[in-house]
Amino acid sequence: MSEVLVKVDHVSKKFCKDLKTGLWYGFQDLGKNLFGNNSENQLRPKEFWAVNDISFEVKRGECLGLLGHNGAGKSTLLKVINGLLSPDKGRIEMRGRVNALIELGAGFNPILTGRENIFNNAAVLGISEKETKKKLDEIIAFSELEEFIDTPVQYYSSGMKVKLGFSVAAHLEPDILILDEVLAVGDAGFRIKSFNKMMELMKSCAVLFVSHAMPNVARVCNKVIYMEHGKNLYCGNDVHQGIEMYFDQFSSEKSKIEFNDAATIDQIYINKQPQSNNVISTFYGEDFKLKFNINILEKGIESFYISIQITDKDLKIVANFFTNKFSPNFKVENHNEIEIIFPELLLIDGEYQITYFIVTNDGTENQYRYLAIYRNYTTFKVRGLKENVYAAIYLKGFITHNGKALN
Repeated sequence: MSEVLVKVDHVSKKFCKDLKTGLWYGFQDLGKNLFGNNSENQLRPKEFWAVNDISFEVKRGECLGLLGHNGAGKSTLLKVINGLLSPDKGRIEMRGRVNALIELGAGFNPILTGRENIFNNAAVLGISEKETKKKLDEIIAFSELEEFIDTPVQYYSSGMKVKLGFSVAAHLEPDILILDEVLAVGDAGFRIKSFNKMMELMKSCAVLFVSHAMPNVARVCNKVIYMEHGKNLYCGNDVHQGIEMYFDQFSSEKSKIEFNDAATIDQIYINKQPQSNNVISTFYGEDFKLKFNINILEKGIESFYISIQITDKDLKIVANFFTNKFSPNFKVENHNEIEIIFPELLLIDGEYQITYFIVTNDGTENQYRYLAIYRNYTTFKVRGLKENVYAAIYLKGFITHNGKALN
């Protein structure tokens, strides 16, 4: 059985919305604590729970992802766990050496050089100078800052501070590693290297990881907590469920008809269900059917085609489709009913939106003109895959082993 390195037991932390009132409450609490009178269970005027009754355990070899919108209490919880803030209720047990990257540049003295800050951080963690020297070259090489390691940290960019901070935290053999959104700043190459290092560290330590990049969470975490307004709404090993709850809290981008002076679209059906205010669900691997009517209002238009763009909750484009790519343009008629079937939809579970472009090109590929744009006009959900994947598409494949089909 794996060793429990982090145990958080019914922890709560409250703050005051008003600075002067908060200072006054602080003096009151100091006086009460001197006489053993602790009233932390009660909220006073202008106070609120930033973290409210949170409990969990993280064992060696596990990575716990903390999910939630800005202001949900994730960073406050990490600061309480790391000892930067004291809890108002509850108990925290930590076993082993703790390395934390909670705020950009935290723990660095801006006047000192990168090399001097490495020794400073190591000393704070109780690591001897001799032991630090053994790892110094490895830390500097990983940070990719050989040229600037003897430059004062105050001249470092945000990305350089992240590189140095992560390198120090990851190479000083932590038992517990705490990361709060810091890898969002580094460049793509360093992020890939950092995630690989995290996977290596997870074999011997416990990781607490905060990120708004759900592909990163799906990649490295094997359990998650989803928080809202300081409360724990989900805690478990189903990372996919936590990610889905995170996305469900955000309302979809509002549909918008950017213009439709020359053409309109109506009577949209998804899998034979009419488009409505309710989000229609479809299933991974099943055919996805779109049907709608196109009305060409501008006279003189002889043909048109349709471009479809599918975006996810992060507004990233995950798929495009052009009806004229492998087929001719539609000839304009009095009634233009269009049906498009996407066989075996391979999008991962989540919520998506469709943008429709009605386009004419007068028979030439390079000259085209939009007749109408219906932005994020149709919303649908994909369900049924239930896999922790960090790509927009999960491919199907036919597999053989020594000539024998395995599917």
